[in-house]
Amino acid sequence: MAGKTATGRPTTTNRARGNGSRAASGKEQTTFSEHTPQGRLTTQRGLFAGPSPIVSKDLYAEIASGEATRKRDVLSLEESARVSGNTYFGRFPASYWQRWTTVREVRAELVVSGSGLIAARASDYEGEPRTVEAREVEDAKQEAVAIDLKLDKFLDGGALWLDFETEAGQRLQVEQVRWTVEPPEKIRPTAVTICTMNRADDCLKNLQALAGDLSSLDTLDAIYVADQGTDRVDSREGFAQVAKDLGDKLHYITQPNLGGAGGFTRGLYEVAGHSETEHANVLFMDDDVLLEPDLVIRMTAFSNRAANPVIVGGQMLNLLHPHQLHVGAEYARLNTLEPGMPVEHSLSTADLLGVDEETGKPNKQERRLDAGYNGWWSCLIPAEVVRAVGYPMPFFFQWDDAEYSYRARAHGFPTVTLPGAGVWHADFHWKDWDEWHRYFNLRNSIITAALHSEFNLIVLARVLMAQLVRYLLGMQYGLTHTLIKAVEDFLEGPEILRDGGVAAMKEIREIRAKYPETKRHDPTEVPGIASNDIGIINGAGRPSLQRLVLVKRIVDRLRGRSRFSLGAIPMDEASWWHVALFDTAVVTDANQEGVRVRKYDRDRMLELGKRGIRVINRLRKEGRAVQAQYKRALPELTSRENWKRLYEL
Repeated sequence: MAGKTATGRPTTTNRARGNGSRAASGKEQTTFSEHTPQGRLTTQRGLFAGPSPIVSKDLYAEIASGEATRKRDVLSLEESARVSGNTYFGRFPASYWQRWTTVREVRAELVVSGSGLIAARASDYEGEPRTVEAREVEDAKQEAVAIDLKLDKFLDGGALWLDFETEAGQRLQVEQVRWTVEPPEKIRPTAVTICTMNRADDCLKNLQALAGDLSSLDTLDAIYVADQGTDRVDSREGFAQVAKDLGDKLHYITQPNLGGAGGFTRGLYEVAGHSETEHANVLFMDDDVLLEPDLVIRMTAFSNRAANPVIVGGQMLNLLHPHQLHVGAEYARLNTLEPGMPVEHSLSTADLLGVDEETGKPNKQERRLDAGYNGWWSCLIPAEVVRAVGYPMPFFFQWDDAEYSYRARAHGFPTVTLPGAGVWHADFHWKDWDEWHRYFNLRNSIITAALHSEFNLIVLARVLMAQLVRYLLGMQYGLTHTLIKAVEDFLEGPEILRDGGVAAMKEIREIRAKYPETKRHDPTEVPGIASNDIGIINGAGRPSLQRLVLVKRIVDRLRGRSRFSLGAIPMDEASWWHVALFDTAVVTDANQEGVRVRKYDRDRMLELGKRGIRVINRLRKEGRAVQAQYKRALPELTSRENWKRLYEL
């Protein structure tokens, strides 16, 4: 039976593991309830190195001068050295805490040995630094230092951090750095949910990372793994040990493949169904991220002291370029189907160890930003949001995160993307757009626009028509068919979501398999083309008279005229105005692992063009009525009962 410890933490005698889709739905379950805080609430740790050698230590603490040794939990300065915590992970996001929480003072706690200077410094919304307080220590031996810092001058932006300095003859060791605040009366129980699909090794690594830092993750009560693949996580040699290490916190669930939406929603479903409190949290986490476990501390602490329930988003760092921030905060232009737009003043694909080319200032996110939504690579959702707005849409994946945040915002629950709470995820621009998942991106973006925007059908038709023309001129016939199928299925109405996207995934894969250019090839083994015959032909850049060039390319295509019979095109030059000059173009894939062969086919171009125009005209005429259908169906689609049916429980 489930029970509570003396601190009010949930306990359980059941650990669901590998017993099919019903694995975590038995009688003996973790019952989530608030627990009494034990001392001050840690908001983040002061760490001096990352969770992996591929991560630069300068993201945690920067050696400004002299010599210093940076280990994960300990910093050692030699004489005449300076080390700054004015770094991505070293900064305390004071502006966000002042704006969104009831906290008005934070304490920097640390243990020091030796002699030197400890300075608490701050920035403002323009990035100008100032010293808030400075302490000198002399011949300290494991001395505890506490510096109380007010959160009162950061509303538009700015952060706090610690700097350390030694002079000639001094040495200083710093450890056990914590940023703490007064705790709430009760601590929210939090469950991490990891959705995984045939990425068993990646998922296992993140479970091991959580297990290895478990002693510091005081606010983490449970970990749900929703395994939807055929290559199971529990098949790995290290799973038994990590299950032992995590103990009753781990809940391993196998279920039908319902995409990211189905995997992440399972965590919401389990926690909301077994909670004695209205204040539980569920923290979504991708299976293939490089995890900084301190993320759990930072996001849960922020949620625990938020003045009102908010969705708390973690930031994404680019895994192939670990020093790059994907975006500071983003929003979506719903009516024009554009996700991932950086909000005003947001860093975007920014080198966190570099400087802004225009201002010359370090790339720090000084200004406080209001996000429209946050990706589910790491995103914390309070149970209050689920009760007010329902569960995510059964989208399979793509746009489920944006749709949910915009729905929550309409009910008074904004999304806060928290600086310094980051995970490393595969760089988006290294993923090719011409893939089967583009179907879900298009279809779900139109549904989201129908639910949460003005849904201007004239504007939407223009956007889709422009995409249609670009794809056809670029000889991406499979991608054109993908677009057509997405619009056709939107017009089918909400019934298309009945099975959670399973049939649509199978069908779009079958459709795309008929188009040769959707397949990737080794550059030395291109079917029907001798490798030595493929030379690079570079483009002239974006045309200044783009509309005129567009008309010319269309006319040339209709007449069957081209400038080049064969050529290779680098990925960054594969724009429609250049590709349309070829009979056959061998285009580098965005992931740089192979090439796609695009061949001009006039009959296919005309057939798809006519079909695309017809379906876009249908959307313009029928879209308003279909929009009403989705709005009527929204409560049922996002209900607990619908997800229970999809999970076959």
